[in-house]
Amino acid sequence: MFHRIVSWLSTLVLALSGMAHAAEPTRTVLHLLDYIAVDYAGAVEDGKIKNIDEYKEMIEFSGQAQALLKGLPANPVQTALIVEATALARGIEAKAPGSDISAKANALRWAVIRAYKVPVIPKSTPDLKRGAGLYATQCAACHGHTGRGDGPAATGLDPKPSDFHDLNRMAQRSAYGLYNTVTLGVSGTAMAPFDQLSEEDRWALAFFVAQLPVDKALQTKGASLWHEGKGRELFPDLVNVSTLSMNEVKARYGDEGVALQAFLASSPQTLTASKPAPIDFAVATLARSLEAYRQGNREQASQLAIEAYLEGFELVETSLQNIDAALMARVEREMMSYRRALEAQAPLSQIELEGTIVLASLEQARTALADTQLSPATTFVSALVILLREGVEAILVVAAILAFTARAGRKDARRWIHVGWVAALALGLVTWAVSNYLMEISGASREITEGVTALVAAAMLLYVGFWLHSKSHSQAWQQFIGNQVTGKLSSGKVWTLGLVSFFAVYREAFETVLFYQALSTQAGPQGHAALLGGLAVGAALLVAVAWAILRASVKLPMGLFFSASGILLVVLAVIFTGQGIAALQEAGKIGSDAISFIRLPLLGIYPTLQTMTAQAGTIVVGVLALWWATRTRRAVVVDSKGGGAI
Repeated sequence: MFHRIVSWLSTLVLALSGMAHAAEPTRTVLHLLDYIAVDYAGAVEDGKIKNIDEYKEMIEFSGQAQALLKGLPANPVQTALIVEATALARGIEAKAPGSDISAKANALRWAVIRAYKVPVIPKSTPDLKRGAGLYATQCAACHGHTGRGDGPAATGLDPKPSDFHDLNRMAQRSAYGLYNTVTLGVSGTAMAPFDQLSEEDRWALAFFVAQLPVDKALQTKGASLWHEGKGRELFPDLVNVSTLSMNEVKARYGDEGVALQAFLASSPQTLTASKPAPIDFAVATLARSLEAYRQGNREQASQLAIEAYLEGFELVETSLQNIDAALMARVEREMMSYRRALEAQAPLSQIELEGTIVLASLEQARTALADTQLSPATTFVSALVILLREGVEAILVVAAILAFTARAGRKDARRWIHVGWVAALALGLVTWAVSNYLMEISGASREITEGVTALVAAAMLLYVGFWLHSKSHSQAWQQFIGNQVTGKLSSGKVWTLGLVSFFAVYREAFETVLFYQALSTQAGPQGHAALLGGLAVGAALLVAVAWAILRASVKLPMGLFFSASGILLVVLAVIFTGQGIAALQEAGKIGSDAISFIRLPLLGIYPTLQTMTAQAGTIVVGVLALWWATRTRRAVVVDSKGGGAI
């Protein structure tokens, strides 16, 4: 076991290392494109070279960007990115207008960010006071104490240090672009990479520099707008604050958007002091999805629609179900319909109609959740339902295989089963902690993990169900017991039982913690006792179910016990298959074609062609496996009665 764990961890470390190495050239590409977008206008004017050195640098940067893009890991849109980079380089060679080159460079920059899922926001809130201190010790010598490029060490430097109060230039820079400059430096200048600083310090420095040219009156105006409730849908998090330049914000959101960004960049803790309520996140993110589609960013629109559901609405489904079940079902249908329209690249008029419908329903849901303060009773029931809904299949699996090992007299195997489910719970909590404090784990990644785990568990349940059903005759059971006495139960089967226990529990563990986290936020401090009470009662009920299965297994005849256990596991495999496919659909990895049928998530039944087809296939495989097990078992018994070897 230890060897396998070490092997798995080594694979994980190598994968993460590979990701880190891939991230560096990607960041360099973004850095180069950012500089082209900002500096090209200073090199060319009216089709003529204004600064030959700057122009040569633009030629060099565009060539480097092309070369780096060709060397990045394979990606479905990599070829398209290289074509865009080539067009950018040709535009520079042709001395195209500055506005055209800037637009092309920025468009390519965003395409690279989306294609390679580059993290573009800080993991923690930038500390501007820390940034000011770092600026004084690391930057002031060249850039001057006030940032005007007039520090004592600036004398004789060519090119001269940047003047951070040059609004024309700084209005083209984003905080993320400045972060890349601090991280990578600028080749051919005195600006060296500050790799001795932590990532947190580099973000603090970037945010401090970004607000240097901003008028304090503009920040004050932004603060007033924010406190009036404006801009929440434009700046739901640090993404637009970090990644958009002042010019980009003005083009998208107007003067009020510029003021709001100025305020939030100077006080980023305003956004990160507390996470937005899930329903607020859903509304804001869906609005961003609509805006992305209007601007032609169809892939981003689809991704934002997925985030709006997985990281927003899904977390309040249980609470809304208890308040208005019909509204909950309607919002879910409408969000799926909107996503299907995005996938089909429907006309903008249809997308806007679908999006408006969903936003209206989400507003109704927000009102319902706000007007209906979660009472202790509602909180208790919600906490109880969450645990029963997410845990009942897992407890059935674990109890069934524990019952089997009890009948087999194999206490050593039971130990591995317990290790499996305990490890799953622990890993679920660790995953939640990592997603909250170390790195962001998206809702899509969460659903992919759940979906793949559920499908793996379904396959293993089919195998174990077939195996158990094959022991349902007393003759086959006697042969099996003989193997136990001589210690012939293979370690592979013991491992299989432990892995089934692990997968059955882990597939829901992480998400269950997130549901309780959202419920705790909704209930408030006054509802925590009711939440814990519902959790405790739910856990007690699950333990009671396990105890009942174990008790019943002792009283059932051998044949009936094994037949029932085998059939139960096959039924659970069908449920897991439906839930696994549905999770992958929610993550946008599998298509979703709606059909007219009932919806019973507890049984893995979702009215889509893909889930129903997968479940039908699992049923066919399960029935054939049980039939084959019965046929093989009878053949063994007949052969045994005839004097053949068992």
